[in-house]
Amino acid sequence: MRGCKMGMRMLPVLLLLLAAGAAASHSSSSSSCPATPPDSGATLQVSHAFGPCSPLGPEAASPSWAGFLADQAARDASRLLYLDSLAVRGRAYAPIASGRQLLQTPTYVVRARLGTPAQQLLLAVDTSNDAAWIPCAGCAGCPTSTPFNPAASTSYRPVPCGSPLCAQAPNAACPLNSKACGFSLTYADSSLVAALSQDSLAVANDVVKAYTFGCLQRATGTAAPPQGLLGLGRGPLSFLSQTKDMYEATFSYCLPSFKSLNFSGTLRLGRKGQPQRIKTTPLLANPHRSSLYYVNMTGIRVGRKVVPIPAAALAFDPATGAGTVLDSGTMFTRLVAPAYAAVRDEVTLPEENVVIHSTYGTTSCLAMAAAPDGVNTVLNVIASMQQQNHRVLFDVPNGRVGFARERCTAA
Repeated sequence: MRGCKMGMRMLPVLLLLLAAGAAASHSSSSSSCPATPPDSGATLQVSHAFGPCSPLGPEAASPSWAGFLADQAARDASRLLYLDSLAVRGRAYAPIASGRQLLQTPTYVVRARLGTPAQQLLLAVDTSNDAAWIPCAGCAGCPTSTPFNPAASTSYRPVPCGSPLCAQAPNAACPLNSKACGFSLTYADSSLVAALSQDSLAVANDVVKAYTFGCLQRATGTAAPPQGLLGLGRGPLSFLSQTKDMYEATFSYCLPSFKSLNFSGTLRLGRKGQPQRIKTTPLLANPHRSSLYYVNMTGIRVGRKVVPIPAAALAFDPATGAGTVLDSGTMFTRLVAPAYAAVRDEVTLPEENVVIHSTYGTTSCLAMAAAPDGVNTVLNVIASMQQQNHRVLFDVPNGRVGFARERCTAA
């Protein structure tokens, strides 16, 4: 298959959105959506949050194919700003939220249960985030109809001020007349305020006792998350760090197509059941942004031809944040301007992971983009469309990421 070179290994070909095709119906009635398959063992089913059978409800699905592409492109542009702000030390800007989606919220979700007795949740899968937050009952500005109710859980506990966990939370603070630890997150005109909390989290057949998360109390600005967040980064409060004794900081996923119905992808936690035959490339470490999954992309091929890209456009530099990261929350791969221009001028049109067709098949669009206008980004992002229908393995203890072909899209 066609690919791009990463270190000494191969990665499936990267590609980008240039134009949307003709509009047509994209949404699907609930009666045509298949039954949801169950989670089992340490494997969770994965669904696209905004696909035709969105688990967030019919209002989350775009009414047309063109509308869906436009929505995703808008989310991607803002998420790129967010990722770039993470990668570059000291950079202060952050994305402006659009619509009701928090722009760092990714596009794939899994099911989980929190509390005693268990309350059902949807959690967004985000490989570039350490945060764990859940919209809670009474949250002002949280656009969810099914918040978590701490008062109904006998195992819920607030994290006290002065605890080591409180010191690890972003912008930790102790509100006046409160002994509980709070923290806040701010993105341009959007801000979140949460109480650092602990409760039992059930994923598939496993239970994570005393799972630490932010219980959202207030959301202001133009956006707020409609579901919780499962941060799969490598920071101290990430899901990966909190479950290292259970899952050994190892996970993989297969992301279904955005056209797939219901939960057909999977998130596999731990070493058990991971592919034995898999192509790998080393993970790179950025001490300033240790959570991001950097890889060494050394080149891109179109067919058998190596695209002439300046080495500086792909080079990894921890000081500036430059390099290439894998991200589950961006849909269309983004390249810095010199790399994008070279690929755009050279590309052919293989079908898989590359091209978006219009509804009537008359227009084909390269599923890749340059940085948004006016943004001097230094980051290349290998996004979810190029990862679809592959098992992507994150093996943190051995410092590697792997790729193996796996079909997980349901028609």
